[in-house]
Amino acid sequence: MNQLDGGMTVELRIAYDRYYTELGKKSEALYQALREAIVAETLPEGFRLPSSRKLAKLYELSRGAVNIAYDTLLAEGYVRTETGSGTFIAYRPSSAEDHAKAEEQGRQHAIIHLSDWAERLDGSTGNSMGITKRQETEERESGNWDKSAEQAESGGPASASRSDRPLIDFGIGQVDPELFPVEEWRASLYAEVRAMTSHWPLPPAEVEGYLPLREALLQELRRERGIHASASQLFLTSGSAQAITLLSMLLVTPGTSVVLEDPCYSGTARAVRAAGGTIIPARVDDQGILLSNWPAKLLFVTPTRHFPSGAVLSADRRKALLDWAVRRQAVIIEDDYDSELRWGGRPSEPLKALDREGRVVYVGTFSKTMFSDLRIGYVVVPESLVEPFRLAKSLIEPRPAGLAEQRALANFMNSGSYARHLRRMKRVCGRRLICLREQMSLRLGRWLRIVPVDAGLHLYAQWRGEAGDYERFREGCAAAGVHFTDDGGLWLNEPEVRAGLFGFAHLSEELLDLGVRRMEQVVRLL
Repeated sequence: MNQLDGGMTVELRIAYDRYYTELGKKSEALYQALREAIVAETLPEGFRLPSSRKLAKLYELSRGAVNIAYDTLLAEGYVRTETGSGTFIAYRPSSAEDHAKAEEQGRQHAIIHLSDWAERLDGSTGNSMGITKRQETEERESGNWDKSAEQAESGGPASASRSDRPLIDFGIGQVDPELFPVEEWRASLYAEVRAMTSHWPLPPAEVEGYLPLREALLQELRRERGIHASASQLFLTSGSAQAITLLSMLLVTPGTSVVLEDPCYSGTARAVRAAGGTIIPARVDDQGILLSNWPAKLLFVTPTRHFPSGAVLSADRRKALLDWAVRRQAVIIEDDYDSELRWGGRPSEPLKALDREGRVVYVGTFSKTMFSDLRIGYVVVPESLVEPFRLAKSLIEPRPAGLAEQRALANFMNSGSYARHLRRMKRVCGRRLICLREQMSLRLGRWLRIVPVDAGLHLYAQWRGEAGDYERFREGCAAAGVHFTDDGGLWLNEPEVRAGLFGFAHLSEELLDLGVRRMEQVVRLL
């Protein structure tokens, strides 16, 4: 039992046993149970949590396990601490009006506005599934985004180094091939090819993708990301880019407004423009996207790790973003492109795990954790989008591409090879991140602001000086045999600061150190 400031008594009831049975880890189970109770407002704002000693005794835990759970909640903004007073719930409850609206909408499929193209896929789809046609007239905002971002996407150098010294390429989107378990993957792939050819011809495959892989992925998402969905809601795609393109075709009508982070992944901007959307750029700070009451019904966002800066969306902003979607009857497309690759702490909760209204579409990919040429992405859609997405995908790709690879990946995951591979990547790449971060801070911190990150495959560093000096720095690095990815092509408006992306997963610690030393030599000559 506990009391709020106003004297109201609240009992601490959390689903610890259920989560412990599911997860098998005490600190994680306690965190999940407390977070669930906070989001559901069973534990209201202002509620004082028991001390770590009392909670440890109540659930027969170590104080260390309780402290880990409390620290994670604090880092994600769900609780606050007051010296000498204790730990209090900081999550703001919804207003009575929003709560009533949420309960009402929770009893039906969310109304999702489809594009004209999507409506023409099946004229009977709209009314039968609670889907309405998008309004033709919306307030519009636009910026200047006639920029090429091919270099930023590929991570490749704009031109060959003018130095005779070996190139040290910090370009993004690369992984160390030595870290990949080639023999295990080859065995899995060959086994599936033999199985397929021994039962030829195969029955038609589902347009959603290979069911055992979808089921394995659903277990992974439930265990690691807290996302609960049915197999019918998960579609395998030819990379996350196909998922983003299909969603743009389904949800964007020419002339309507779409919110994108600025800067952002340029492939998303191209997909929206190709569908005829008018882009509303949204600025980003160290806590993620800056919220506004945008006149739009679609938003693309990278909340768990903003691309390219790595900023993590705060808990308050996550809730506010979901509230905005409910008010505007909007859809949020969450691109979670590399959150599995975390080198410290616990991943922030995806918006999809917090979504109770069917407003969030979750997009992911295996290209970062496996290898870039394995074109397997996935998307988890709300119930209201299941049939429209199935129709769209069946038009573009009637049968799933790369079926042998899908089958092999299912086996790779179910055998435990994928989990072992991720553990090794985290161990090795975590050391490389620490090496690069420490060396850049030590040798280049005077000129570059290194944005703190504990996940992903690149560091984001903002130039502290003038734009002209930054260009001379880039040119000098190229002459010295060092390449990194410039973020200029990722901005929708003019860049607020100049910055570079420094990939590290594919480089040894020796090469990382050598590359930073070369950059230091360049910058000291400016």
